[in-house]
Amino acid sequence: MLLFMMLFPFVNDSRSMLILLTQIFIFAIFAMSFDILLGYTGIVSFGHCMFFGIGAYSTAIIFNHLEATLFNFIIGLAIGIILSALVSYIIGLLSLRLKSHFYAMLTLAVSQLFLVLAEKWRGLTHGGDGFTFSVPDVFKDRTSFYYITLLSVAVVFLLLKLFTESSTGKVLKAISQNEYRAEALGYKSLHYKLIASVTAGVAASFSGALYAVSLRFINTNVFSIEVTLDALLMTMIGGIGTLAGAIAGAGIIEFLRHYLSELAMTYPIFERWTIILGLLYIVVLLGFPSGLAGFIKRITLNNKMKAKKKGELERTTA
Repeated sequence: MLLFMMLFPFVNDSRSMLILLTQIFIFAIFAMSFDILLGYTGIVSFGHCMFFGIGAYSTAIIFNHLEATLFNFIIGLAIGIILSALVSYIIGLLSLRLKSHFYAMLTLAVSQLFLVLAEKWRGLTHGGDGFTFSVPDVFKDRTSFYYITLLSVAVVFLLLKLFTESSTGKVLKAISQNEYRAEALGYKSLHYKLIASVTAGVAASFSGALYAVSLRFINTNVFSIEVTLDALLMTMIGGIGTLAGAIAGAGIIEFLRHYLSELAMTYPIFERWTIILGLLYIVVLLGFPSGLAGFIKRITLNNKMKAKKKGELERTTA
């Protein structure tokens, strides 16, 4: 799949498709960051958009006040990552000692505070109107930026894969399944939850920075709860607890959003395409609670079981 994505610009010169795939790669990083919390640690966050917005605004503000160079991009990215790590650590420290819904509500409250701050601090953020900014030349070329985002999603996937398969990741999985038993074994659940919270916040901030650069425009929408709901929908459809599922979910949602928006130009019924996404979410929850990855895994296991039974039956009759 990675090889096909690398060759795609050479076999398809559609600019709109290149932009769409770039958006999928960016939101795939965001969905994977959310999956670290929900899928691997069992933590629900209603304010994950906060870290996405911090990364986006940090990069945008740097470019708006300084020259559009790669060095300044790294500075903006670093500021966003540090702020996201700090905020996620403080929120986790305040709420993760308690039940998970306290973390969900606190992240929602703080994300709304960031939304209000971005709307009111017009001298810095221009409020809800937002502002445009210049980016380095390497980001202006859509093909170059496509490869940058492709490389980014591949690197983040590998790093998070190593993280989830490490001893820390295994403890997080144990906490998500039975936190009391994990603590009885001597693991400090708060310590590991804080690691997951900071890791997810940093990854989300990185995706936000790429998102701002892709649009060359920023406004307060990056702090809206719809951004968090998008991550939740992508994770649930792809399959929680599977990083590949988060990538698949991002692809499905972004493709649907793109093509339903295009259909709305011809068929008025599709103007309310968000309702269709909501219905899709309900269908997934009722029919495929483990998501696409879980559905494929279940089919694979059933086929293996059938093949095993068939082999045993053949040996018995032979």
